[in-house]
Amino acid sequence: MAIYAIGDIQGCFDALRRLLDKVGFDPARDRLWSVGDLVNRGPGSLETLRFFRALGDAGVAVLGNHDLHLLAVHAGTQPLKKKDTFQALLAAEDADALMDWLRHRPLMHADDRCGVAITHAGLAPQWDLDTARACAAEVEAVLRGPHYRDLLEAMYGDEPRQWDDTLTGIERQRFIINAFTRMRYCDVNGRLDLKYKGAPGTQPGDLMPWFDVPGRRHRETRIAFGHWSTLGLVARPDVLALDTGCVWGGRLTVARLDTREDDIIAIDCPASLRPGQD
Repeated sequence: MAIYAIGDIQGCFDALRRLLDKVGFDPARDRLWSVGDLVNRGPGSLETLRFFRALGDAGVAVLGNHDLHLLAVHAGTQPLKKKDTFQALLAAEDADALMDWLRHRPLMHADDRCGVAITHAGLAPQWDLDTARACAAEVEAVLRGPHYRDLLEAMYGDEPRQWDDTLTGIERQRFIINAFTRMRYCDVNGRLDLKYKGAPGTQPGDLMPWFDVPGRRHRETRIAFGHWSTLGLVARPDVLALDTGCVWGGRLTVARLDTREDDIIAIDCPASLRPGQD
């Protein structure tokens, strides 16, 4: 059995199928773990969601910021944005079933056999793995419950930026969502900066990638994540960054996780967006 982690697909379904054909993926024996952002900006969001839903236990998809935005639009708590490309998905006859499936996806998937945790953007530097699991479970319970629309309406915003165990209510839930799905940079104290999106080396001097914050508490677990196309592929013992900009005309990348050495395979992708659009 092969276990693959795949970077941000964002509705690039044709690229997804070409890449899986290249690695010989077989859902009868293999597993496919997505770092999130299955949908939006590419032309095949509907097909991508249908594919992952049909995988059943052979697939895992953690929630990304674009996935949560789709849920909010479907729930009527947010309007469609000009650059959203999931209109066909929303009009599909199975849209409600797909949204129910998506709403029940996790924010984090951790596998002790591989020693890897999958999230969309990363883990807050102040969290150890047990805290991250508990925080993910808190928000997942609300998303899967009867009052999920309230959370989808209130989750937007950049505050609070600093984790505190005493946070409660929507402030706590918003921080958890932002850490799992939007984070790129932090300051030395682990305070989130949710504005700057450029590659490391171009950021303001007081910022650093979240995975380089001193004293990060989950270093013993390798974190596989996406969300950061300007970062590109990074394969270190502690982090595996897999967003290689498929939707921007970059590459779509998978990494095989059940082998001793990283086996990373990628394909070139036609651009669905021009750099500078977001």
